[in-house]
Amino acid sequence: MNMTSNFCIRLLAAAVATAACTSLATAHQEDAAPTSNDSPLAGKVRAVNSRFLDVKAAMAEGYAPIPCASGITGGAMGIHYVNGDYLKDDKVDIARPEAVMYEPMADGTLKLVAVEYITSKGPASLDGQLFNFNSAPNRYGLGPFYELHVWAWKANPTGTFADMNPKVSCEHAMAPTQ
Repeated sequence: MNMTSNFCIRLLAAAVATAACTSLATAHQEDAAPTSNDSPLAGKVRAVNSRFLDVKAAMAEGYAPIPCASGITGGAMGIHYVNGDYLKDDKVDIARPEAVMYEPMADGTLKLVAVEYITSKGPASLDGQLFNFNSAPNRYGLGPFYELHVWAWKANPTGTFADMNPKVSCEHAMAPTQ
């Protein structure tokens, strides 16, 4: 093999290695960091609710799990940990979401991905962001209600306030006993 061929092979190998490392770093960064189109509301939600990164904090505050919710066209919301007292009081408080949402991971842990605000009084909004209306009957067994998902910890390609996230899965969900 001549020197030019050897140099080209090394250059090609370096380019492939660089591309692979860049791709892995980008994939990790997308899950860990807020998106570039992150809303100010998502930042506020993250700041006041980061205590829920550990699901034990949610349970200590009276949140209880309901089964993992996935969409009929793909994606999911994850396992909702719901605070029944907050659900009943109809108040919208950024620091007291009615539900805290976790994605079940392959190793059995739960990763905080979003929160959900719920009220039966509406039309409702939080920091100018309008809630979505859900009529009854619905799959939750609730009367008509207004809800706002805030994907503050996991980027959602369909939007920060969309219901389902195509990057979330219920594939590793177990019976909610954590």
